[in-house]
Amino acid sequence: MNTSNLLDQLLKAGQQAMQKPAAKGSQGQQTGGLGGLLSGGGLGSLLSGAGGGALAAGAVGLLLGSKKARKMGGKALTYGGLAALGVMAYKAYGNWQAQQAQQGGAQPVEPQTLDRLPAPQVEQHSRAILKALVAAAKADGHVDERERQLIEEELGKLAQDAELQTWLHTELNKPLDPADVARAAATPEMAAEMYLASVLMVDEEHFMERAYLEELARQLKLPLELKAELETQVRSLPVGA
Repeated sequence: MNTSNLLDQLLKAGQQAMQKPAAKGSQGQQTGGLGGLLSGGGLGSLLSGAGGGALAAGAVGLLLGSKKARKMGGKALTYGGLAALGVMAYKAYGNWQAQQAQQGGAQPVEPQTLDRLPAPQVEQHSRAILKALVAAAKADGHVDERERQLIEEELGKLAQDAELQTWLHTELNKPLDPADVARAAATPEMAAEMYLASVLMVDEEHFMERAYLEELARQLKLPLELKAELETQVRSLPVGA
């Protein structure tokens, strides 16, 4: 089950979509990035692209939802692939450790984020992050039964093994439960990566999504200072049009 490859495709597809020129929406307005993907020709054109990049972009767009994608602009997915996510988590975790040391806490140790791990551990981290992303996509309630089926179909085209497809089906169709998501975090660094990915996915101005993030952080047992550092990493990203 190669979750890391699927997750890397999704993250990179989001970056590429955000870098595309703005498209004209149905009312003539400019809709860039994922908003353009979803508004230009409807779901039919979105799902008809050939090749892994187009499929991944379609899956990302469906996970985000058109309204959310237009509102978020380039913030959420401009950071690149899986390794870039690990670097962001590493920086946030390192900054937090340094703060703790300055306040008389334990001395910093090298954070074991996914950008610094061997392949088997990267796979474990990737599955937890993808679980967090799928849950975050459901946090505002926009994913109905039809959209779940479409997302599952698109992800299934990217995930070529039956085990991963079964796992994705389970995650997409289970009720939203921050405690269940948090149980996938086997290490503090994994918890940090999962929360970071969730913040990148959601619209923090949306009440339901903000409430979900707060409960997820609580279930992950993230220290408040580390939570703040992770959110700072997201806010420091360049915002697209």
